[in-house]
Amino acid sequence: MRVALTIDTEQRGRPADEGNPARLLDVLAATGTSATFFVQGRWAGASRDLARRIRDDGHLIGNHSYYHAPLNMLTPEGMRSTVERADIVILEVTGVDPRPWFRCPYGEGADDTQVLETLAALGYRNVGWDVDPEDWADGRSVDDVVETIVSGCAAHGDGARVLVHSWPDVTVAALPRVIAELRATGAELVRIDELGA
Repeated sequence: MRVALTIDTEQRGRPADEGNPARLLDVLAATGTSATFFVQGRWAGASRDLARRIRDDGHLIGNHSYYHAPLNMLTPEGMRSTVERADIVILEVTGVDPRPWFRCPYGEGADDTQVLETLAALGYRNVGWDVDPEDWADGRSVDDVVETIVSGCAAHGDGARVLVHSWPDVTVAALPRVIAELRATGAELVRIDELGA
């Protein structure tokens, strides 16, 4: 069973330790785990060393817009602007073109024809998720996050796409257990581009 760990990498949405993105990368490196990072352009511009480390550690980089605004609330011009601005920053900082991988902020617009057509015209396709432990939500425990991910992947089967975020304290604390427990079930942790879909 293949599982794609996808990590939305953006400015913190709630109070959390500012060192969490680096710690998360440390966990991935220590466990030999590859992941897909959907990088917010504004975050990449402010966190250049970490953005380059994502590349250097061999992770796949996708675009998560520049401002993290719901795309279905923007005009087509606004959508193009936030996607293209993120393109410029991500490419400048990492040397990596994030196409064709894109994740709509908050998932908003993932089923909106105008959003998807605009993304396609820019060379992107939206990548959704199958398992969401809501690691960003107040009150989520390490056990909650681990159980939701492991049971959700088992229920989904091959090709499950897991959504987590790079900034929450609970995510960094849960990740070693998530990786160990998924591997104990026989799961292979892969990047989105290795799912063949």
